Amino acid sequence: MGRRPLDAPTLDLLLEAPDLLNRILAEEAQGGPVTTGAPAGELSRRLRATGPPPSQAGEPMGDYDLGPEVRKVLTEYEEHRLQANARKGVSLYRVRAAFDLATFDRGLGGLNATLRPLGEVISTLPSSAPGDPSTIAFEVLFGSKEPVQRVQAALGPGSEVTEVPRRAAAPVRPASATPALTPPPAPGPAGAPAELHPSDGPDPSLRSVSQAVRVDIRKLDKLMNAVGELMLVKANLYRIAEMARSVGAELGLELHREARALERRLDELQGGILEVRMVPLSQVFDKLARMVRKVSREVDKEIDFQVSGGDVELDKLIVEELSDPLMHLIRNAIDHGIEPAAERERAGKPRAGRVALSARQQGSHVEIAVEDDGGGIDEERVREVARQRGLVTGEALREMSRRDVLNLVFVPGFSTARQVTALSGRGVGMDVVKSNIAALSGIIDLATEKGRGARFELTLPVTLAIVRALVVKVSGHTYAVPLNSVLEILALEPREIRTIETREVLTLRGATLPLVRLGDFFELAARGPSPALAWPPGKVFVVVVGLAQERLGVAVDDIAGQQDIVVKPLGPALEGVRGVSGATDLGSRSTVLVLDVGAIIEEVLRGPAARDAAG
Repeated sequence: MGRRPLDAPTLDLLLEAPDLLNRILAEEAQGGPVTTGAPAGELSRRLRATGPPPSQAGEPMGDYDLGPEVRKVLTEYEEHRLQANARKGVSLYRVRAAFDLATFDRGLGGLNATLRPLGEVISTLPSSAPGDPSTIAFEVLFGSKEPVQRVQAALGPGSEVTEVPRRAAAPVRPASATPALTPPPAPGPAGAPAELHPSDGPDPSLRSVSQAVRVDIRKLDKLMNAVGELMLVKANLYRIAEMARSVGAELGLELHREARALERRLDELQGGILEVRMVPLSQVFDKLARMVRKVSREVDKEIDFQVSGGDVELDKLIVEELSDPLMHLIRNAIDHGIEPAAERERAGKPRAGRVALSARQQGSHVEIAVEDDGGGIDEERVREVARQRGLVTGEALREMSRRDVLNLVFVPGFSTARQVTALSGRGVGMDVVKSNIAALSGIIDLATEKGRGARFELTLPVTLAIVRALVVKVSGHTYAVPLNSVLEILALEPREIRTIETREVLTLRGATLPLVRLGDFFELAARGPSPALAWPPGKVFVVVVGLAQERLGVAVDDIAGQQDIVVKPLGPALEGVRGVSGATDLGSRSTVLVLDVGAIIEEVLRGPAARDAAG
């Protein structure tokens, strides 16, 4: 096909083709109606139209007098190199050399090493001429400006060098009609391989060199559910062991030992399945890089897209759900955040706007940030739009902190854009981003400075499959708190809890920590303590939870212990319950709710004013 410059249309075509192929494969896998027929036809037409430049389209592969037995086994690339040598006017030589069967690879490597300083090795083919049965001969096509005597002298007497004559015109077959690349069997001497390429070993194996196995994520989900069921069996074994110890100490001790052995094996199995489920974030980041190029051209802006942390791993299901939120945040940064080039130059900024996507692992969580160096979010503009649209009252706005005001951008329908574009400005999307991240038990935080840019930071758990949980009790109910969000557990005297502006707080190592009673959060006040009532006598258990930089104390009645759990979805009827991410079985037919720590933190710390605006 020759060469062509990598211009913008060609690059666009190269980037579109993999995306369309992925859509076709997804449709085939789902067995649904075909919607990619028209796009595929259009892309095929554009691919056919993208050929080599006219100067190369009909160019012969050189005027060297090579026989058809050689021409028909050359690859397209080798033909292209013949063309290049013909244009340079260099001589073409056929170098024949024979090597011992046991050491031919080393001999051939030495021959090529001798030839390279003198010119270009274009092709290496087995020789069809008969020779010594204990040897194998090769013919090397070699282009060089050196005379034949110089080449022969460099190789020595063990090789034969012949110059290929030129002819005025040589019939050529089109590159598109190139036959199979493997040379035909050579009638070599008895005992020698009939067909051998220098890259092949003397006895190639049919074994695969890959150690990877593709596994459907749904199969891993089934395995994970099976492990969860086994964990319940383990918990019941421990319970039976305790009962047996009261009857016969020896039997109870034996049961306890077996339960411990089962626990160790389950831990290994669980770790192995979780490891298999992990995939690098580069699976999403690479797609976003292609999207940035397309969007930047649509809005006519120069974008310097910087990516780091693609090797950080997350659960496959979480990575799949991250595509849309990250895509919207980056689109928003390009369309809303990054100023036009002329405006950036007036502000003393580079013409190209910077959009950075990064990820890093922090313990059992992963932090993903989308940052730009654009105009930032104007806090006063946010207040003005919130007032104009009646999203929040003026009095409530005055009581809201800066963080609460900025969080109004996540309210459905909110937008500070003064004009609507094809990409954004309709007030649709940021609320969906927040909802999608919350569904993954994550939290999103915004930091911005006018004229300096904005940064959205997402904090997500590494996996949602099997988690270790802290089991707590409040007002006669039992809940499971994911242990990866628990920072510490406190036992306080009631007098250590204070009230500041109707909010209960406690002091922890010199810092004021907001406090919420879990019974009040789930409106169980009739069955437990309430802010209007005094705390019950005795110690107050407080579970300190945190995500990103946020911290919250959760008051409970009792701590029942820790347990590995498999989180099951609640189903469509209950999936909207605030503060709950799913349910789990603790054994003994005991089903409890699993707390969504991120949602509880948002609900409590956001304040009633912003909550009313969002609701």
